[in-house]
Amino acid sequence: MAAPREARLIRPHPRTTRHKQRTDHARHATRAARQDQTPAIPADHRRTSKENIMAKVAVIGLGIMGLPMAKNLVTAGHRVTGYNRSPEKAQELAQAGGTAAGSVAEAVKDAEVIITMVPDSPDVQDVVGGEDGVFANAPQGALWIDASTIRPDVAVNLADAAREAGIRPLDAPVSGGEQGAIDAALSIMVGGEATDFEAAQEVLNGVGKTIVHVGPSGSGQTVKAANQLIVAGNIQLLAESVVFLEAYGVDTDAALKVLGGGLAGSKVLDQKGQKMLDRNFDPGFRLALHNKDMGIVTAAAREAGVTIPLGAVVAQLVSALVARGDGGLDHSGLFKLANELSGGDEK
Repeated sequence: MAAPREARLIRPHPRTTRHKQRTDHARHATRAARQDQTPAIPADHRRTSKENIMAKVAVIGLGIMGLPMAKNLVTAGHRVTGYNRSPEKAQELAQAGGTAAGSVAEAVKDAEVIITMVPDSPDVQDVVGGEDGVFANAPQGALWIDASTIRPDVAVNLADAAREAGIRPLDAPVSGGEQGAIDAALSIMVGGEATDFEAAQEVLNGVGKTIVHVGPSGSGQTVKAANQLIVAGNIQLLAESVVFLEAYGVDTDAALKVLGGGLAGSKVLDQKGQKMLDRNFDPGFRLALHNKDMGIVTAAAREAGVTIPLGAVVAQLVSALVARGDGGLDHSGLFKLANELSGGDEK
């Protein structure tokens, strides 16, 4: 018997072309309501003239990624309210020109766009559900952009619940790490209705550089799972390569420079190679979070009947580091285990 709809892996949708940006907010809202029967942005939230590019944005979750994203939205001219369980993060946003909220409900009450950036599926469910959550307190027709990395099936279920609440959902996980968030250069893979994707363009442009609509709800999370599989594999092979180079006494700085100019070059090499050479594993993206993501990948692959032998091995290596207490390190900390397995020091 086929698995129920909510438990099936959401397959990647054929790649679509990026839609032209529209700045006439009112025209778009009317078109969306007519063609897709999705709620239009309330009349009192529509803007004209120069105010078109400004939005009232709520950001829920102001951690390593969420805080720089919120700050960049302030810089882009949006009116940003932030909430975080640790209130000092919201105060830091306020010092950058945003507004601190004391609860999720307070943050979203007047928002046109809500961004959630929290660690895992249960965390997203907590902030959107309940009497104090996003769905119960956001205005009808508001856009909800979940930038968290969660299970694709959970993303589909929450998108259905959002639409029932009159909220327009997009699952839009990001890639690029802390530096990408700081530089507003994130890669964003977006699942949801095409018209909602268009409506979110101005806000997404404030935090990302490569922004692609990849299909219906859940597709963004499926593409992000593939992203995390590729990144983990690249980091592990880079770690093994550095161990190999050091064993032969090679000038590793020179080696990584020339490797980066050839087919072996990658953003992983550019961003993580020096961290390995320096034994600096201060977190940009923690191993604990990548461990969670690899759990999503392996479960989704199993559900789809897809074999990922190399990915499964890397998932176990990540899990081993987390189990021994290294979950707070950057995911470049995979180097530590690769080095130790070859008899290297534990520094």
